[in-house]
Amino acid sequence: MKQVAYKYRFYPTQEQAAFLAHTFGCVRFTYNAALGFSKEQYELGNKTNYHDWNNHLNQLKRSPKHAWLKDVSSVPLQQSLRHLQKAFRSFFASGFGYPKFKRKQAKQSASYMNNAFKWDAKALSLTLAKMKQPLKIRWSRLFTGTPSSLTVSKTKTGKYFVSILVKEAVQLLPEVSKTVGVDVGIAELAVCSDDQRFTNPRLTNKYAKKLAKAQRKLAKKVKGSANFSKQQRVVAKIHEKIANCRHDVTHKMTRKLINENQVISIESLKVKNMVKNRKLAKQLHDVNFGEIVRQLSYKADWYGRTLSAISQWFPSSKTCSQCGELYQGQWSLAIRRWTCPCGATHDRDLNAAINIHKEGLRLVREPVCGGRECRHTKRLEEVLEDGRD
Repeated sequence: MKQVAYKYRFYPTQEQAAFLAHTFGCVRFTYNAALGFSKEQYELGNKTNYHDWNNHLNQLKRSPKHAWLKDVSSVPLQQSLRHLQKAFRSFFASGFGYPKFKRKQAKQSASYMNNAFKWDAKALSLTLAKMKQPLKIRWSRLFTGTPSSLTVSKTKTGKYFVSILVKEAVQLLPEVSKTVGVDVGIAELAVCSDDQRFTNPRLTNKYAKKLAKAQRKLAKKVKGSANFSKQQRVVAKIHEKIANCRHDVTHKMTRKLINENQVISIESLKVKNMVKNRKLAKQLHDVNFGEIVRQLSYKADWYGRTLSAISQWFPSSKTCSQCGELYQGQWSLAIRRWTCPCGATHDRDLNAAINIHKEGLRLVREPVCGGRECRHTKRLEEVLEDGRD
């Protein structure tokens, strides 16, 4: 059984839209109040946690000034504190991304646990707490599990979505004997060790002129006016189009790799460090390196594949895939082809993919489980042997 999220668009009534706007405001206020309280206490030398934020929220609810917090369900307010707790844990673990205050102009969302909504599987009816009518959801596909939680969101363009988390069985894909190494890049989105290539659509460049024109119009509007808000939505729609296209390309590529290969080897890149290069930051964000690895990871887990992540320091590009010799000259991104002293001429990306493939298989075949080969590794060896026969 796997936890699977299904995302649907829904169309609220005017009454529901007003209530959701109020809920989003309360959730945003709760999160910001807890973050502000945490900062104040830290400056005084005190450390705070979820229980301290919860007590502070209860004090706010008791005050007449913030009585409007009681108009919405308490569950999304509690969940916003959980999200802040998760944000702090992520910050302390990585050292990146200190929690920021939420803005009214950004994407709005509210999370509900199963005790704060009513689900009728037969009627396909979903009703949130303190709502009289069910949401009008466009059921693009159905699910079989029982919802454990859900998140209602509103994008900058004014669209409403609900993401429903369910636990259900995911059918494994049939085993195949093929394995592959994948080298992601900017010139091409990905190059595989079997010379399969995925073209980089360069979506940011594709919509650059249209986006620049819309942003120039926005700069001429009076901030806070109705025309300013309208033009903001125009700019947001262009950004949304780019994000949706990028998401679609990434999903199609990762699903094709998962369908066709039993073992996928890929570099474990540190994207946060890579984007510090100002000349390449925009292109690196555009190719979506982090999302490619994330999707390959969970899809491999779902469908019975193996993802082998090699070290980011492994010299895949400048190692000869024929003899193993390292390139001795000055290395740079400008070098796209090079010749090894052994006589082999290499395409930089294809050579890297072949080396990643070899290193990934080596890591998979290494003894695990305390020096003994685990059952999964033995089964993988059988699959690879079948492919060589």
